[in-house]
Amino acid sequence: MAPTPASIPRAIFVEYAKRAVVAAGPEMARLSARGLSVNHTQGITLGIIVLYIAVIALLWNIPYVKYSLWPFKMLVIAFHEFGHAITACCTGGRVKSISLDPREGGVTHMVGGISAVTLPAGYLGSSLIGALLIFCGFNIVASKIASIALGVCFLLTLWWARKDWLTIITILMAVGLLVGCWFIKHAEPLKYVVLFIGVMSSLYSVWDICDDLILRKVNESDASVFAQRYGGSSQCWGVIWSIVSLVFMIGGIIAGLAAFPESASQQEDDSKKFIPTR
Repeated sequence: MAPTPASIPRAIFVEYAKRAVVAAGPEMARLSARGLSVNHTQGITLGIIVLYIAVIALLWNIPYVKYSLWPFKMLVIAFHEFGHAITACCTGGRVKSISLDPREGGVTHMVGGISAVTLPAGYLGSSLIGALLIFCGFNIVASKIASIALGVCFLLTLWWARKDWLTIITILMAVGLLVGCWFIKHAEPLKYVVLFIGVMSSLYSVWDICDDLILRKVNESDASVFAQRYGGSSQCWGVIWSIVSLVFMIGGIIAGLAAFPESASQQEDDSKKFIPTR
């Protein structure tokens, strides 16, 4: 008999919740010591995050105009498929290929792996990547490091998708954008590009689950397959994954505020010393 959301997952969630509280303790203490203060540079970054959320939410639903987000949607879907692929490899599976669809879909062909891990890893993986990018988006040097890490992820994705032209073009465009930003004003624009991709990736699962399970009611979503195998409803698991995604995003913001209190001028000076460009 398949486990239900009320049995095994509850114990797992409680255990991980305890660990999360313990792990977050030092950062929360640091924020408390600072009185949750936000300096001018951080305030601008928070304002940009709010602006990104508003713009993405509007463009996501406006006919025709929504196609302006298409390249970034494809990129986030690549993150989604990368989440499936990397967890399949980590749980003993093998990835045959990754492909993206022009209708804003994607599929990872894999053999083996633990489906209880690989199925939610698409949405949760892209959300975690988004939270990490938001965290790095508070600082120029951190954004440089994030862009290098993204490059490694892109190389792996290209290897798995070497026969899919849309995936290759999407990733090459993203790489071109990131590399170009390195050479503008000591990579300051890179910070805002990384931040935008992070916000988009963090909220992708929320909006996409809403589209798939509420508005369009797609039968073969990750959540519906997970529900068929492990119990519960697709809407229930979709809501849980959406909440986790929002928690990741909020955690990325809080961690960014705690870790990067430097002013804009300090960040620019630091950027000049770390793999300097111009």
